[in-house]
Amino acid sequence: MSDNNLDIENIRREWRDRLLILGHHYQSPDVLRHADVIGDSLELARKAAASNAERILFCGVHFMAESADILTTPAQSVYMPEPGAGCPMASMADDTQVEKAWTFLNQQGDAWLPIVYVNSTARIKAFCGRAGGSACTSSNAPKVFQWALDQKKKIFFLPDIHLGINSAHDLGIPDEHTAIYDYQKPNGGLTPEALKNVRVLVWGGYCPIHVNFTVADVQAARASWPEARIIVHPETPKEIVRMVDAHGSTAQIIKYVQAAPAGSTIVIGTESQLVKRLAEEHKGRLTIKMLKGSFCPNMAKTNEQNLVRILRDWPDRNCIRVPSLLIPDARLCLERMLAL
Repeated sequence: MSDNNLDIENIRREWRDRLLILGHHYQSPDVLRHADVIGDSLELARKAAASNAERILFCGVHFMAESADILTTPAQSVYMPEPGAGCPMASMADDTQVEKAWTFLNQQGDAWLPIVYVNSTARIKAFCGRAGGSACTSSNAPKVFQWALDQKKKIFFLPDIHLGINSAHDLGIPDEHTAIYDYQKPNGGLTPEALKNVRVLVWGGYCPIHVNFTVADVQAARASWPEARIIVHPETPKEIVRMVDAHGSTAQIIKYVQAAPAGSTIVIGTESQLVKRLAEEHKGRLTIKMLKGSFCPNMAKTNEQNLVRILRDWPDRNCIRVPSLLIPDARLCLERMLAL
């Protein structure tokens, strides 16, 4: 056992149930072996809120720790081993740009409702809460979309272009009734005329990990393992999603693997740490292959070294504090989803 590992375990024993360590599925095995709970971002934030721990140590990326801070009480403090671990997709939706887009949309005379992926900043969640919208996850996005459509509203979805398009398609909405808001262009590159038949407008952000997969990768996998089933994350572009056997959130991918008959071959298109762990967990029962190696460098910023450093010293720079003015609206955004 390494010195870091011994130090972490000794500190954990000192803190006992006053400390909760959360590990996202994309973390390395060296980090996850110290986690009390392993899960998706919202699942972990809810575990934090349900606990009585004084300190929450979130091993993930910044927006995840923000969600935990939004849902926990003022008596609890949320920390990250590396607060510089961000999410490129979340950073693609700037609140000033989003507010301008919202003003433009509401000038067109149609009724819009924002839906924001939990993979977003606290500021974007707060905007959504103020505007009457809801958060969603990659597993419940179609359900939240239907909630908005049932209100006869058009959907403004952010920040992930691919989850938005794939969720609309899952509900049977034709591609011609979706459009992309290009945040790098004035008014998203759209005219009022172009918006008339749009039912779902998606912000142009994306996850670099999941756009790494290509049609050629799927074709190569089919050639190498013709008997295999292929599943990808819905942050993957639509042309790949529509040619594979299944798509689903991280939790859904895990359940898909668990339910597969013994002897199956499954090819998975998502972050590589999760695929490697599933392959190890199901060794001898299943053959699990990566569609392509695709690592999240921000997740990799958390390691045993900075984990033990924060547990020893608890530096203030590692404490994640969402501005108090944002919390009520951001919490409302999340609570609307949880109530569905």
